[in-house]
Amino acid sequence: MSLKTDSFVVESNVHFPTDYNLLWDCARKCIDMVNKLQKNHDLPGWRKVYDWRKDLKNKMRALGRASASGGKGKQDRIRTAARVYLAKAKALLNKLENSKDSFPQEDIADQVTVIELEHFMSLLVKHINLLERRTIKGEAIPHSEKMFSIFEEYTEWVTKGKMRPNIELGKKAGITTDQFNLIVDYQIMDHESDSEIVPKLTKRLSKRFTIESWSFDKGYWNKNNKTLLLGAVKNLVLPKKGKCNQEEAEQERQTVFKKLRNKHSAIESNINELEHRGLDRCPDRGYHNFKRYVGLAVSAYNLRKIGAELIHRARSSSDTGEQNKIAA
Repeated sequence: MSLKTDSFVVESNVHFPTDYNLLWDCARKCIDMVNKLQKNHDLPGWRKVYDWRKDLKNKMRALGRASASGGKGKQDRIRTAARVYLAKAKALLNKLENSKDSFPQEDIADQVTVIELEHFMSLLVKHINLLERRTIKGEAIPHSEKMFSIFEEYTEWVTKGKMRPNIELGKKAGITTDQFNLIVDYQIMDHESDSEIVPKLTKRLSKRFTIESWSFDKGYWNKNNKTLLLGAVKNLVLPKKGKCNQEEAEQERQTVFKKLRNKHSAIESNINELEHRGLDRCPDRGYHNFKRYVGLAVSAYNLRKIGAELIHRARSSSDTGEQNKIAA
């Protein structure tokens, strides 16, 4: 069996994240939860709940305009707008904290709403802190502390070194195809690089198949990965990152290596087909549904390939039958 492995990003259904619009997402969801409780219960102190939403949105937009503007004194304008926005967000948080005891929990629906409200309140605290640290105190926020969506929290910021798009928001998915362009293995990568998935992938596929050749791109290179794969594959194409020594350069100049490396580009076509048939962006909510969507897309891709081949064979046999009748 001849295998090819590559990865691509399946985007989650999120907007582009900035610290101020993520803070707005937290605030508006808190207000939505309060409004949901307000419809069924007369909550004290929340008569002007829509005014809170409108005022916060205006202040968020003012900060956005300050960030997008240019000219002299831009940083001062950003800090001023951020202080006003943060003051309103903190006032909302304080009001929510003071109203906690008055939130009704008479039935299951109310209890669920209050649990959701407390979740978004915790995110509100987090993003008030992040915005204050970055815009007011001038700190550089470590990547590990950032969130890229308060709704699809599994979302990762993926930079694959492409020109367009240079940044994608979602999860990387690794696929392995055979000589018939069928996907024989797929994996959703959870904060993993390409090279980190090779040991488990090798273990899975070497148990199922006798692998004649297997090709990767440079992103999968690792000295340990090469040693592992050489024990499981007859013809391995794993280009080295960086400069090759004399022995490695000779290996990469071999005819078989070049031929298989050229054939590796076929997997890019398979990925392109997957993306054009719906796997460029997942519209479903939640990580469980994201994983299910990817699995169904891979299954649909394989079924379509098999179906197309069966139709081709049926037509070929039909044409052969017609030709035999004419000849007779």
